[in-house]
Amino acid sequence: MNQTSYTSAKPASPDRTNGESPESAADLPLSGLLVLDFSQFLAGPAAALRLADLGAQVIKIERPDGGDLTRQLYISNLELDGDSTLFHTINRNKRSIAINLKDKSQLPDLKALIERADVLIQNFRPGIMERLGLGYEAVKKINPRIVYGSITGYGTEGPWRDKPGQDLLVQSLSGLGWLSGDAEQGPVPVGVAVADILTGAHLVQGILACLVRRGITGEGGRVDVSLLESTLDLQFEFMTTFLNGDGSPPRRAAIGSASAYLSAPYGIYRTSDGFIAIAMNPIERLADLLDCEALRPYVDPTTWFDHRDTIKQHLWDHLQTRNTAAWLEILEPADIWCADVLTLPQLLEHDGFKALQMLQEVKTGSGATLTTTRCPIRIDGKRLTASLARPRSVSTPKKSATNTQLQR
Repeated sequence: MNQTSYTSAKPASPDRTNGESPESAADLPLSGLLVLDFSQFLAGPAAALRLADLGAQVIKIERPDGGDLTRQLYISNLELDGDSTLFHTINRNKRSIAINLKDKSQLPDLKALIERADVLIQNFRPGIMERLGLGYEAVKKINPRIVYGSITGYGTEGPWRDKPGQDLLVQSLSGLGWLSGDAEQGPVPVGVAVADILTGAHLVQGILACLVRRGITGEGGRVDVSLLESTLDLQFEFMTTFLNGDGSPPRRAAIGSASAYLSAPYGIYRTSDGFIAIAMNPIERLADLLDCEALRPYVDPTTWFDHRDTIKQHLWDHLQTRNTAAWLEILEPADIWCADVLTLPQLLEHDGFKALQMLQEVKTGSGATLTTTRCPIRIDGKRLTASLARPRSVSTPKKSATNTQLQR
């Protein structure tokens, strides 16, 4: 595996006992819960990953012929133990079993697992689980206490129902692409799988809510989320502004755009050696602190909207006269909201990043190691880390699922 090593950004040890990490899964809030993860790619596995981080036992249900397709889905040329690093990242700390969902002879094994499960997650296209006899109503008859989580691309109704639920496609259809980048750039998608990851987080919220209700009523429930609805919810501020305005579409700044709606100076600007981010700040204060005469006429806050592009152009030109550190030395002591714009190597070397201890090292069954991020949640003041990478290549059960060698 080709991997750049940042020795100063040392990963957290997953078996620490110094009070920074839970000593065992039994210390975690979801300890004792069994989750069946039928999902592939990112959104569903991301939800199951977070449940695993919080202590649940997660079993991936994979195809016998190669398993989850993400095992061979690469976002770079990196692989470890025959699987993509993407698969390792999104499926760490899970177990796995291979079951052919179309083979009726294997259904008793699967139903035995369902009877014991607390949560089921699936992200097949609408109608597929029902055709397999594993829709919510069928599963509820097997286990009335189960919480059944479903992810679709665009919901279960309407003309987009059967479109591929893929992150870039959802960003494009949702209007999100028109909120990033400068005005002349055309649509600019977010550079990470924001629709997938956010949808997974929304599914976790719904699952946890149903588990709380189950603790009160004893009954399970169904949670439905979609990539499109989650991406629309992500834009709730801007959509509300648009819906209650004059009907004009969001207008991105011509230069240094960071928000299609917020006034100057909100944006990212070039300096003599890099970039600097400046958030919501009074223009007259910036004029004084930066000693920028071109900004002095803009005292009235209404001009910060009406003349946004002109103000930002003045800032863009002026800030290139010094380096980023020089400007930060002036602005930060004055409590101006600003920040350096770091590259990933710069971030990993920074003491602010190191203090978070966001990296951990996980191991495969063969002993290969992978450096990745940890769960961002802390429980009782403790960071949540895991020692296991993805489950090994799946195997088909020979006897019953209750007595199957689950793959680690």
